Amino acid sequence: MRVRALRFLAATAATIVVATQISSAAVRPPKLQYQITTLLNGLTLVLSEDHSVPIVHLSLAYHVGSKNEKPGRTGFAHLFEHLMFKGSRNVQPEAHTSMISSVGGQSNAYTTDDETVFWETVPAQYLPLVLWLEADRMATLRVDRETFTSEREVVKEERRMRVDNQPYGRLNEIIYDQAFTVHPYRHATIGSMADLEAASADDVRDFYRTYYVPSNATLVLVGDFDPTQAVQMVNQYLGRVPKAEKEVPRDIPVEPPQTKEKRVTLREPWPLPAVVVAYHITYDGNPDSYPLHIASKVLSDGQTSRIYKKLVYEKQMAVAAFGNANLIEHPNLYYAVAIVQPGHTPEEVTDALITELDRLKTEPITDHELQRAKNQFARDYILGRQSNQQKAGQLSHAVVIHNDIKTADGEFDIFQNITVADVQRVARTYFRPENRTVLTLLPGTR
Repeated sequence: MRVRALRFLAATAATIVVATQISSAAVRPPKLQYQITTLLNGLTLVLSEDHSVPIVHLSLAYHVGSKNEKPGRTGFAHLFEHLMFKGSRNVQPEAHTSMISSVGGQSNAYTTDDETVFWETVPAQYLPLVLWLEADRMATLRVDRETFTSEREVVKEERRMRVDNQPYGRLNEIIYDQAFTVHPYRHATIGSMADLEAASADDVRDFYRTYYVPSNATLVLVGDFDPTQAVQMVNQYLGRVPKAEKEVPRDIPVEPPQTKEKRVTLREPWPLPAVVVAYHITYDGNPDSYPLHIASKVLSDGQTSRIYKKLVYEKQMAVAAFGNANLIEHPNLYYAVAIVQPGHTPEEVTDALITELDRLKTEPITDHELQRAKNQFARDYILGRQSNQQKAGQLSHAVVIHNDIKTADGEFDIFQNITVADVQRVARTYFRPENRTVLTLLPGTR
């Protein structure tokens, strides 16, 4: 009996080993099926059929975000997102949303540093309705002073709720204001109170005429439609929007390389001190961006990350620790944050944070850490294709931010082929003292 038990245990162990080996090789999802074309007025159109359910998702991305705003005019892109729901020649204020809801659909919008996206999901037979609605506000948006003034107050209140009146609500704003010198990434998408107050309806109209044009828009349709008919409908509605009279400006200042470490101490009305270590990194789609994603996940993503385990669990010098590699259209930041535990000093927490980041340069991550991160990315990648909206988001991001639709599928294999050496290489490339901004944020009055 003992021999049979040992054989059984050996066989079980072998099965576990094989299962572990299999789980380490992520199953690649089927490639997205799509066709891409450009209308005569410059609008980019992406179509992806999915007849599994009788719905259609529309995503319309304008390649304009807060980085396109001029000094003294921050918050325009986000404010304009709000104004796009305030009526056009044939649609009354707020009627856009109510019309979509009345047919059983959903709609919304969001603004980032790099783009502003409007979307609707509706039963398939209402595709003409959403195309007409988007065409009407692209061509004939109404911006009157009363509506502008009212919506500006809404955005100011949103800023108060999300930023000004939240503990640590200004943290992100402070990090970027200190780490950047000329690039518009230094200001927050929601804008400053002073700039919002100074904005005028004429400024907004100029913003609309400059950026809300067909050549600056990407329309993605995913769902239950006939492609030939869909192209005809898009041309019938959005194809009639006049072509832009001039090129969309892309004169965005380039952030110069940082040549020496910057250390700043500030006071904020927060309950506990916070320390931040930030490094300038590359942009989304650069070959270095993929191992940087892995490095960020290993270092600072969640309670199993290196920073959290070291500073919160082991040394108990921080009540929270987290970080992020903000890889977007232009070069951005990786930053790590620790909220200082009472009884410890910001200086010792800063030193511990830097030590943990530097360790990535001298000690390679383990094979287990790498595979775990790869599996998480594979999970997110596959689960991110469950809905028409998610598929549209991946296609739109590939076109607008990468300027290459093939990356919607290609990034999966890139992540799975990253090595331990790749992660250590990017850590050595970007986590340099002269490329570092260190912030100490102490409780107190600004």
